[in-house]
Amino acid sequence: MDKILRIDMGAAGGPKVSEKPMGEYEGLAGRAMTSAIVSREVPPLCHPLGEGNKLVIAPGLLSGSAAAISGRISVGCKSPLTGGIKESNSGGQPSQVLARLGYAAIVLEGKPVDDSLYKILINKDGVNIAADNSLKNLGNYDLVDRMKEEFGDKIACISIGPVGEMKMPVASIAFTDMELRPTRHAGRGGTGAVMGSKGVKVIVLDDTGMGKREPKDPDAFKKANKKFVQGLKKHAVTGEGLPAYGTNVLTNIVNEAGAYPTNNFSNGRFDGAVKISGETVAEIEKERGGNPTHGCHRGCVIQCSGIYMDKNGKYLTKQPEYETIWAHGGNCGIDDMDAIAQMDRMDDDFGMDTIEMGATIGVAMEAGLAEFGDTQAAINMVKEVGKGTPLGRILGSGAAVTGKVYGIERVPVVKGQAMPAYDPRAVQGIAVTYATTPMGADHTAGYAVTANLLKVGGDVDALKPEGQVELSRNLQIATAAIDATGYCLFIAFAILDQADTFQDMLDVISAFTGQPLTADDVTALGKQILTSERDFNTRAGFTAQDDRLPEFFLKEPLPPHNVTFQVSDEELDQVFNW
Repeated sequence: MDKILRIDMGAAGGPKVSEKPMGEYEGLAGRAMTSAIVSREVPPLCHPLGEGNKLVIAPGLLSGSAAAISGRISVGCKSPLTGGIKESNSGGQPSQVLARLGYAAIVLEGKPVDDSLYKILINKDGVNIAADNSLKNLGNYDLVDRMKEEFGDKIACISIGPVGEMKMPVASIAFTDMELRPTRHAGRGGTGAVMGSKGVKVIVLDDTGMGKREPKDPDAFKKANKKFVQGLKKHAVTGEGLPAYGTNVLTNIVNEAGAYPTNNFSNGRFDGAVKISGETVAEIEKERGGNPTHGCHRGCVIQCSGIYMDKNGKYLTKQPEYETIWAHGGNCGIDDMDAIAQMDRMDDDFGMDTIEMGATIGVAMEAGLAEFGDTQAAINMVKEVGKGTPLGRILGSGAAVTGKVYGIERVPVVKGQAMPAYDPRAVQGIAVTYATTPMGADHTAGYAVTANLLKVGGDVDALKPEGQVELSRNLQIATAAIDATGYCLFIAFAILDQADTFQDMLDVISAFTGQPLTADDVTALGKQILTSERDFNTRAGFTAQDDRLPEFFLKEPLPPHNVTFQVSDEELDQVFNW
């Protein structure tokens, strides 16, 4: 990865391609790359859908190599949902393929002068861009089938559905998995709307003829990588829980802890949780000929994805993630797993963030558009967004806008982005992350559930304010650094608990780059990334008052523990004081 591909979609005479050396971005990858380019090159006060915004797609530092579980990719821009900087992370095959093609980043710039829709092919021979308006309004599944017909089945695709074309803030960017299904998504923050504003429907990647990226020290790399994999496999979460039940292993755990947001964050327990739990989903998948253990990209050793079949044994969707099942399930009072899987399939096809969509439906139900538990009404709302009806446009603008339109006070957002599947009153460490991350409410930015509920990497009482700021701060720093490597964030369970596995990770990176890496270097990188992100947000007009939770979390006690959020504003303002 020694070059940056820039595509000016607004150039006179049509899109213009240029390949640039790394220059000031030398050594950066993943989130470090996307946030650096956005922070330095995007005017912070620009309109997110205007020509001044840029969409940056960057594979991780280790992507394209033989490093295990290194296929994560970062997407960066100014977010149409939050108005601040955004890094949205995804699995799938494209990170590995793009890295093997030699690109450290794709940067989409400018804005087309007309409403033409473009497809971009990138292979060993270069870049080809063609207008193809026959692709308009295609769902991601049909779109990828069209690309397979045109370019063969050795490709990987990055694409948007009709919601991205309509430039709605819930729009995601789809990344194909190993079976060339558009099931992995950079979901958060409306990145799909920015891709739509650039007039790009799909980027097709073909690394035929390109080899793996080779480490500087092959022997040391191979040895460290083997030990690292062994460490992942011996940890209870990465070696047992996630492979057996996927991310949805958390449903029963979080529900039992009284932290499972139910009926739009009005309760911490959902009576129907067992019907949509990871254990139940795994049994359904096995019974129907699916598979609860599956990787989203080659080289994954955790295998937390899966294949979900319908009642007739036909493929419906990938195994829905914990967040998706919660968002369309417990948050909306729904315990019908097939209906939730159907909504997951529609979200992927239309190109929408499942968290934002489910949270928005919860707010709409609170507003009286439907009763909690009304499965068909929830399905219909998803369809409205996909069709772009007036109601769909409101819902497709996210939970914050929907709450304003319908006059609802209980709207679970920070910086305009909906909260994921942990109530901040019952998991106060994740609440600090929700409030203070530059990204808007985002559990992955600093996953304090580790120490709060799972007792991984320590034990901090989830219901009390003590220790939460330090926990969130340390995890936000570590996460920013991991997001730059291409490693899946789920390695955190093992490296937090097992010092030798953490060292093995450092040894893998050191052997690959040829530069010794220490724990202090990881910390410094994380701080550097967060500093650039916060600097962008400050210049975009964000203040300390944006690092706060909605008022109802401070006033409404959450059953069953009847707790409110207790971390003070003064403490929240100390998170980034290092």
